[in-house]
Amino acid sequence: MPSPQFHSPETVEQASALLAANPQARVLAGGTDLIVQLRSRRIAPTAIVDIKRIAGMSGIRAADGGFAIGAATPCTALKDDKALAAAWPGVVEAANLIGSVQVRNRATMAGNLCNASPAADSVPALVAAGATVLIAGPSGQREVPAAEVTSGPGKNTLAHGEFVVEIRLPARPQGGGDAYLRSIPRTEMDIAVVGAGAALVLDASGTCTSARISIGAVAPTVLLVEAAGAALVGSKLDDAALERMAEAVRVAAKPIADKRGTVEYRIAMAGVLAKRVVEIARQRAEKA
Repeated sequence: MPSPQFHSPETVEQASALLAANPQARVLAGGTDLIVQLRSRRIAPTAIVDIKRIAGMSGIRAADGGFAIGAATPCTALKDDKALAAAWPGVVEAANLIGSVQVRNRATMAGNLCNASPAADSVPALVAAGATVLIAGPSGQREVPAAEVTSGPGKNTLAHGEFVVEIRLPARPQGGGDAYLRSIPRTEMDIAVVGAGAALVLDASGTCTSARISIGAVAPTVLLVEAAGAALVGSKLDDAALERMAEAVRVAAKPIADKRGTVEYRIAMAGVLAKRVVEIARQRAEKA
């Protein structure tokens, strides 16, 4: 098998042109998925486009009161940004559940998103947080919700020549809190059997005024369960509201059965994790 050509462009436009010129080209950000796929011969690209030399691809900056995270920013770097970790701890924690420490020193949330695994850890947290993704391509740039980047297992919605430039998180609202949890057979370095993310806003009386609940590994893509969030709004997150929320999650879950879990287990655990993750988000919102 011939080795792919390696390109290291210095601008977004150059990278997009290289990708547009070669349908078999692949983007290299962290490379933790790409290199494994290459070595296992699951893919055979004729060109690799490394985006790390492009200005802004690595690092975290303030943007519109929130944060912009470059597509080549490794997951471990998120923990070092105190403002980001304080505003969106659930997102930071989710990204730092991916693989091992060594993997996270290279892996990126943009890669985790574009690889389109239904069990991707960072994606439910991003979806719950209302993150958006800036995508560049031959026709310019466009911004889409993180939930719209994946279309199925291993499939994303990027057009030919497009790649992710950055992930954008909004400002943390007053009284806001977020969290992410997953169920895995081992204590670490495993793939989520079920994942759940939550982002809440509480008013001064403790009433929930906004809620976004997402679930992963229980459908072809990560799901934003709007009915689950709606079940919490207007409540003080009492047991009845939490059960309505969990039931909406169980209804939305459409998992498969495999060696890591049955359909019944995954549906039940999705409801359990949703309740747990809402409680953590509530505690954080109360401290906001």
